[in-house]
Amino acid sequence: LGWTASEDLLCIQEDGTVLIYNLFCEFKRHFSMGNEVLQNHVLEAKVFHTEYGTGVAILTGAHRFSLATNIDDLKLRRMPEVPGLQKPPSCWAVLSQDRVTIVLLAIGQDLYLLDNTSCSVVTPPGMSPSAGAYLQMAVSFNYRCLALFTDTGYIWMGLATLKLSVSLPSPWQGVRVCMRPRSRQRAVVVAWDRQLMVAGNSSEERRFVLDEDSYLVPELDGVRILSRTSHEFLHEIPAEASQEIFKIASMAPGALLLEAQKEYEKESQKADEYLREIKDQKLLPEAVSQCIEAGGYGAETPSTARLFSQAASFGKCFIDKFPPESFVRMCQDLRVLNAIRDYQIGIPLTFTQYPPWDSARVMTSGRVQDLARAGSAQLVLRRLYPLAIRICEYLRLSEIQGVSRILAHWACYKVQQKDKSDEEVAHAINQKLGDTPGISYSEIAARAYDCGRTELAIKLLEYEPRSGEQVPLLLKMKRSKLALSKAIESGDTDLVYTVVLHLKNELNRGTFFMTLQNQPVALSLYRQFCKHQERETLKDLYNQDDNHQELGNFHVHSSYSEKRIEGRVGALQNALDEYYKAKNEFAAKATEDQIKLLRLQRHLQEDFDKPYLDLSLHDTVSNLILDGHHKRADQLYREFKIPDKRYWWLKISALATRGDWEEMEKFSKSKKSPIGYL
Repeated sequence: LGWTASEDLLCIQEDGTVLIYNLFCEFKRHFSMGNEVLQNHVLEAKVFHTEYGTGVAILTGAHRFSLATNIDDLKLRRMPEVPGLQKPPSCWAVLSQDRVTIVLLAIGQDLYLLDNTSCSVVTPPGMSPSAGAYLQMAVSFNYRCLALFTDTGYIWMGLATLKLSVSLPSPWQGVRVCMRPRSRQRAVVVAWDRQLMVAGNSSEERRFVLDEDSYLVPELDGVRILSRTSHEFLHEIPAEASQEIFKIASMAPGALLLEAQKEYEKESQKADEYLREIKDQKLLPEAVSQCIEAGGYGAETPSTARLFSQAASFGKCFIDKFPPESFVRMCQDLRVLNAIRDYQIGIPLTFTQYPPWDSARVMTSGRVQDLARAGSAQLVLRRLYPLAIRICEYLRLSEIQGVSRILAHWACYKVQQKDKSDEEVAHAINQKLGDTPGISYSEIAARAYDCGRTELAIKLLEYEPRSGEQVPLLLKMKRSKLALSKAIESGDTDLVYTVVLHLKNELNRGTFFMTLQNQPVALSLYRQFCKHQERETLKDLYNQDDNHQELGNFHVHSSYSEKRIEGRVGALQNALDEYYKAKNEFAAKATEDQIKLLRLQRHLQEDFDKPYLDLSLHDTVSNLILDGHHKRADQLYREFKIPDKRYWWLKISALATRGDWEEMEKFSKSKKSPIGYL
């Protein structure tokens, strides 16, 4: 068994199947650690955490290691084989070094390190040859420290060149590394026979007697000691101020201020004497700061923390322009911590584990509520929504980053309640959320759809004001026609194109065209798309509508893409037929003339070996006159019934360009000029 970073329970079975449950023992999903684990079974398993996420390491019955560094992006990795390993190692642990996950294992007096490609033997610096065989190893929470326990009662703890050897009696029950972030003090905690021992860098050790058999759990800044009836936390006091104040007969400024406040409560004049002593040394600001710091880190109970807060408040009254930010922030932090540490809530965070409330407090408060960069919050995961909302309001977090996110989580939980109808759930969610900033109804609807409540998801999408969020989910739910209507209502052409193309891939051609017939806007946009991308589909659309006019235009347009003259004439002939069906006499006559002109141009090109194709009628006549083919020009003039004035201007211009004045004189005397004096 093990916990993920998001507080899901992992249950690793003998066949390598990993079951995942949430805090309420509700099954979420499962995955397998591969065929090799399935065939050889699991001898031992460990759950570990790295910067990649939560991982699982497996020791199989074939004495091989397999691991996955991130269960949310499962990539199984088989570690190299340990030479000569015929039985399970006496102990092993997972380490993370330079973003690479490795396995450290012990066989007798030998240590082996398995990385991605190789297996190597390692020797801890300073380890005595007579230390004996390794029985247990422990890794610190941040993977920076390692402790090794041997059968002769020795402990080796190291980080790089660090070495420490302590003789201990056997038998043992548990070894854990205990250290605080950014602390230079490292310690190892050992439990056996209801005794607890803490050994550090020096030869000194501290021993404690336990009332019951206990289990040790390492954490970020200490070790939790769990028994059947109690839960204790052993850690280094990180604040020097706490050590100064709590020392016997301490004369530290914070200790004097604390005494002054106690005497003030007793209405004793000694309060003034203590204050004067501090002020004479000009240490009153330091005394207040020490009390503030000790209130957070050194206070074991709410009453002790309150005592330090009262002392700090008392002292700052005698300081001009004392910045109140640190005091206010500490009071806020303590109040929040007290609220979530309450036995009815049961989240025993330490002050070090509690996120820092700095200038970026909105982005660093992930342990109290669910924020964008912090993942699921502990309160929200426990469905303690009222307390989470009260904390957000107390800390004056922005509505989008605080209350809105909590309400969204509540709504996602609400849609899972199947004892109420879809109408009741949708109405209750809308009543609670309304138009709260930062709420995405589409995300809630997606959760409802994942839970198998499609109709509820559709009802929730009705409250979503952004069509761009509605349409993708409707398409996912196979409600394409409704998605098309929403896209058209939005006026977003890109969104309409998205739905139309999705419908095209989803439906058969006939049903697709019929669907578009009922949506003129979508049909018009699709026609525009086909004009540029799918010309043949455009032809099918016109055929289905019996739109002969557009079909004629389509064939005319297509004729210009034909390279051979026969193909072009054939396309124009099709256009001519469609124009006759559309009763467009002008278009039909123009197309017929174009067919006639193309055929004549082909003959001219063959007769004179000169390009005439694709010229207009006027250019064709003009070129014939320029080339001296007057009879062929007159033939076109008569066949295409070119007006007299136009033909005279064409011929006069061409003859003038050619400089054929004799022909121009002859032409001018052939008949009366329709264009006047020549």
